[in-house]
Amino acid sequence: MAATINPTLLLVIALGPLLGAIVAGLFGKTIGRAGAHSVTTGTVALSFALSCYVLWQVVGGAHYDGTVYTWMQVGHLQMQVGFLIDSLSALMMVVVSFVSMCVHVYTIGYMADDPGYQRFFSYISLFTFSMLMLVMSNNLLQLFFGWEAVGLVSYLLIGFWYTRESAVFANLKAFVVNRVGDFGFVLGIALLVAHTGSLNYSDIFAKAPELAKLNFPGTDWMLLTVACICLFIGAMGKSAQFPLHVWLPDSMEGPTPISALIHAATMVTAGIFMVSRMSPLFELSNTALSVVLVLGAITALFMGILGVIQNDIKRVIAYSTLSQLGYMTTALGASAYPVAMFHLMTHAFFKALLFLAAGSVIIGMHHDQDIRHMGGLRKYMPVTWITFLIGSLALAGTPFFSGFYSKDSIIDAVAASHLPGAGFASFAVTASVFVTALYTFRVYFLVFHGEERFRTAVSHHGHDDHAAHDDHAAQGGHGHGSFEPHESPWVVTLPLVLLAIPSAVAGWLAIRPLLFGKFFAGSITVDTAAHPAMADLAAHFHGPLQMALDSLAHLPLWLALAGALVAYYGYMVNPAFPAAVKRALGPVYTLLDHKYYMDWINEHVIAAGARLLGRGLWQGGDAGLIDGLLVNGSARLVGATAAVVRRLQTGFIYYYALAMIAGVVVFMWMFIPGKLLSGWFVR
Repeated sequence: MAATINPTLLLVIALGPLLGAIVAGLFGKTIGRAGAHSVTTGTVALSFALSCYVLWQVVGGAHYDGTVYTWMQVGHLQMQVGFLIDSLSALMMVVVSFVSMCVHVYTIGYMADDPGYQRFFSYISLFTFSMLMLVMSNNLLQLFFGWEAVGLVSYLLIGFWYTRESAVFANLKAFVVNRVGDFGFVLGIALLVAHTGSLNYSDIFAKAPELAKLNFPGTDWMLLTVACICLFIGAMGKSAQFPLHVWLPDSMEGPTPISALIHAATMVTAGIFMVSRMSPLFELSNTALSVVLVLGAITALFMGILGVIQNDIKRVIAYSTLSQLGYMTTALGASAYPVAMFHLMTHAFFKALLFLAAGSVIIGMHHDQDIRHMGGLRKYMPVTWITFLIGSLALAGTPFFSGFYSKDSIIDAVAASHLPGAGFASFAVTASVFVTALYTFRVYFLVFHGEERFRTAVSHHGHDDHAAHDDHAAQGGHGHGSFEPHESPWVVTLPLVLLAIPSAVAGWLAIRPLLFGKFFAGSITVDTAAHPAMADLAAHFHGPLQMALDSLAHLPLWLALAGALVAYYGYMVNPAFPAAVKRALGPVYTLLDHKYYMDWINEHVIAAGARLLGRGLWQGGDAGLIDGLLVNGSARLVGATAAVVRRLQTGFIYYYALAMIAGVVVFMWMFIPGKLLSGWFVR
């Protein structure tokens, strides 16, 4: 096995999707729909195949850290494009390219009649390129390029149907909220560059012990703590952590394929990857880790609760994504970076599966997304049903499915943490198991079992939720003449089958090498003495089979079972039960229905405060101080002075002579000593 990796191969992996995006975007009308989806899907499939080969090389001991292109040099600071290929980046390359390939194939069927067909394929291929550049980077400059590029393309994709006001609002919201996080991210990068003189990971990590000894100027805060928290603020925006989570549910305004791509393996996982990559820095700051731990726990529990009351099938899965991202972030805070990456991988498979299966349901229901209008779809959509069930079992943490191994590992890792806030975090991730099972099986039962409510629903498109349907039909639709549900075409169901396989078995196969082998050695740093979570997990792991059997004696499995049973009782046995709970918990339901009033706070407090501040700076600072006092005021002062001085210009010689004599007297009085002057006058 080669000790290094061919950089040309890496360029093909990264630039292949970019080439597909350019061809489909610029020449889409020339090559047609078939040409657009062929070139983009083909280049992404090539990237996936080569990424698998690179992962195989990395497992065999290969490694690459080199510069491909030097953009510029400012003093001693070099700005370069380069690749760092180790186990962390190789795993991400495979996950990103595989999910993206499935989404490309799925899109062929889902967007078949959309007038923006070629444009959409160009966007999703460009999105894949941006994410690959992010995860393959060996320096902060390229990381930031990929970071901002996925944000920009997500703006284009969320607002893909730009004629809809709600889509435009959603993409602006996503863009603005991410800019808030990115401001912190830039500050963190600037601090590191200012004190290390380099953008390269290897140089920064080598100087990490020195950074740990420095204080932030003018304070007693550790410099590394400030830098890590700033970096994490960027992750809060990109990976939708409380309180910067508000953009992600509204991103459902985009077509379903991009919901799967954004929420499963690309944009929202960028923050998780970044913190894992920066583990040599975070391991030196317990304060930063505690912040990560607590905010992740808040997101995992409270965002999951919001999923229980949603009626739009895509929004339920969106809040599920928020909760699962909270799980990953909590694992990062417990210094269980390998566990966070393990859950990132398993989550990518089953969450992409759930989103794409939801899209298949939407197609079968003629673009109705309200789960209250569904029911009994199991016999009409057998492939979608079984694959959605597999994804649901994985999401709920059912033993032997992929989500079980990663989620239970997170719960155990957090329980082993001794950081401040670990007690609350342990409670939050454990309680979230019940919540996850409840909203997961609520959707499953309402959609695939019980009464066929689509036959009696008053309207199939007039939902009372927030722009609650995909509006795919409004863009062209598939044109079915009746409301009889139907299975989706093979280009839609094939990706579901491909994603269902790793959703079922990836956890069993990968837990030992990823968590307890040496897979992440050299790419992730963990101080096991100070943060014993990974060591504690290793001490209690006796194989995937034994782990599944041991779960029978642990609380999380019974909480998951309780959540499933409550959902079954409330939506299959006694449909009046949820309404009774809603009435009994009226104020709580109102709080949840308003999403903890976070949007209201952002709009009426933060945004209003920003507008007030802006108006004050404009009227008081710009118009009043700068224009009014400094610019116009100085002009008025000159004019007033000139008006006074102008009166002295009389044109009479005797007046000027008198003024000269008076001036001489004044100067004599000022500069000749008083005694000498008085004596002179006496003479």
